[in-house]
Amino acid sequence: MHFTSLSIPLITLSGLITPSIAHPQLRPGQPVLRENEANSRVNTIKEAFEHAWDGYKQYAFPHDELLPISNGHGDSRNGWGASAVDALSTAIMMGNATIVNEIIDHITTVDYSKTDTTVSLFETTIRYLAGMLSGYDLLTGPANDLVEDQEKVEVLLEQSKNLADVLKFAFNTPSGVPYNNLNITSGGNDDATTNGLAVTGTLVLEWTRLSDLTGDPQYARLSQKAQSYLLKPQPATSEPFPGLVGSNINIATGQFADAQVSWNGGADSFYEYLIKMYVYDPEEFGEYKERWVAAAKSSMQHLASHPSSRPDLTFLASYNNGKLGLSSQHLTCFDGGSFLLGGTVLNNDEFINFGLKLVEGCHTTYSETLTGIGPESFGWDANSVPEDQKALYEKAGFYIQSGAYILRPEVIESFYYAWRVTGKEQYREWVWNAFVAINKYCRTGSGFAGLTNVNAANGGSRYDNQESFLFAEVMKYVYLTHSEEAEWQVQRGNGNKFVFNTEAHPFRVR
Repeated sequence: MHFTSLSIPLITLSGLITPSIAHPQLRPGQPVLRENEANSRVNTIKEAFEHAWDGYKQYAFPHDELLPISNGHGDSRNGWGASAVDALSTAIMMGNATIVNEIIDHITTVDYSKTDTTVSLFETTIRYLAGMLSGYDLLTGPANDLVEDQEKVEVLLEQSKNLADVLKFAFNTPSGVPYNNLNITSGGNDDATTNGLAVTGTLVLEWTRLSDLTGDPQYARLSQKAQSYLLKPQPATSEPFPGLVGSNINIATGQFADAQVSWNGGADSFYEYLIKMYVYDPEEFGEYKERWVAAAKSSMQHLASHPSSRPDLTFLASYNNGKLGLSSQHLTCFDGGSFLLGGTVLNNDEFINFGLKLVEGCHTTYSETLTGIGPESFGWDANSVPEDQKALYEKAGFYIQSGAYILRPEVIESFYYAWRVTGKEQYREWVWNAFVAINKYCRTGSGFAGLTNVNAANGGSRYDNQESFLFAEVMKYVYLTHSEEAEWQVQRGNGNKFVFNTEAHPFRVR
């Protein structure tokens, strides 16, 4: 899940090409990209990343975001240089030592104790803390030849600890469930009475990794204490189906405040982290795996939904008080990747096959729009189809609720997992087609802008904002799908040496 600084209104290509790669699992007779085509794709992806970086560096650095139409800057993430930190792990994987050193030099100068704006514990954890820890893991591991001065690399860990020490007062609550919106100058918060499921449940990987790297157990303890309420939800009514829980937790008591179930934004990455913590350490986090399995099975049984016009498609509905909500989001389309990761790690074909069905559904939200890019939110309730979208619903199985695209990665992310787990070229082509569409419709003279309506000519008008997750996720997943084998690539089975956080920053597994 990624909150955005934009207010999104509701509004009613062909190829170029990996160095020769060791394919994860090619089927007999499947076409393999020729080496010159592969190199062409990789070079094109790197060029797009560098184009976005160069525009950010020229017009916005060291602020948080580039405004890629006006060539201004934004500071929606406290002004610490979110795009730079989010770009670090991708630049490392691409082997771009120049950009990597520029980013580390910037991180050295940041004072995380100073900002004039409210700090989000969640966003700061998944972007800044994770970006630095991931950079440290990569630069002390498989990319240890990229930065000559190892003292500079150590700064990444030092700054990670500095940042966590600034943030950790958030957990000083009666239950240990943290506040999310913080005033780090006064040590205050927004006086919220509840915290969200995803916001509470998407801290444990980063804070546990920090403890493992520093040898200081306090960070893991804080995040795992908060997580404990999510693993054993109370009251019992907050878990309407095994493993599927409500969306908000009382900060004072740790009890759930509702039983609204969803894999959409606000709940999404809690489920994502359950299986990823198991990948991180299957011995310590077996209970997390069991909770993910329960949630996955319940989702297949109770949330799987098929549009009446396209019963071949599968989406995950939400659930509240006996009623299914037949709408979903671009954010939710990470779900196919989560089922694929869980399925391959647990050697469970049922999860893999269901994950591929979810990937197929989300692919349709891309392939059936005028731009070839999926919308921010969509529905499939046959009784609620807008008059002007009935033809779209009959053909595609969904109608658009918000046609915006703000450079989100989740659909491409799930395509990547499908490619890595199955080895089928179809999924790599889907990644490529999405990238080509983004490069065509979102690219500006200095970077990449969001679109107001993916199903309008040229994507409608453009949002003057380049989210930092363009660097961290979109460019990374596209590159990884087309690049050579490496330690950081997702593996079939239980051979993963790294696990990705929700912002696509890879951590070395224990």
